Amino acid sequence: MAARLKEQYDTKIVPELMGKFGYTNRMQVPKLSKIVVNVGMGEMAHEKDLVEPVRDEISAITGQRPALARARKSISTFKIREGVPVGYHVTLRKDRMYEFLDRLINFVMPRIRDFRGVSRSSFDQNGNYSMGIKEQAIFPELDLDKMPRPHGLDICIVTTAKTKEEAMSLLEGFGMPFSKK
Repeated sequence: MAARLKEQYDTKIVPELMGKFGYTNRMQVPKLSKIVVNVGMGEMAHEKDLVEPVRDEISAITGQRPALARARKSISTFKIREGVPVGYHVTLRKDRMYEFLDRLINFVMPRIRDFRGVSRSSFDQNGNYSMGIKEQAIFPELDLDKMPRPHGLDICIVTTAKTKEEAMSLLEGFGMPFSKK
């Protein structure tokens, strides 16, 4: 069974964007290519007993086991040595990507306290959208009693859009709640 947002993209969003931007071919319509979720461990990297719980949390949130990111070189200012774990990252594609975006928009964002929408200015020049979440506790998949320490995560939604306007229209079609500003 295909993801709900994938069906919505095929039936509703594609014809809407073709009319709005004047595309002549369905293949010109921008689409999602991947979603990357990053967690930088910061101070937690020095505590070995916190590395595995962070991995388990990210795998529960995304439904996919994350890859460990290690420091490429030593930085004495940050007390980081080469090869020390500094974070985790997951790249979601196809159905997992659509299911994660569906959960993010419909279940996670409404749980954010004083939420007024996500920023419209977080697009890069290529139509990719990046956002940060300050605390992982808003994800319903996590057991709050088992979380050793709160941490944030970064989510980058990569699209095939050529401009910011195309990418914003695509994400609005999926139901992304942008702020009014």
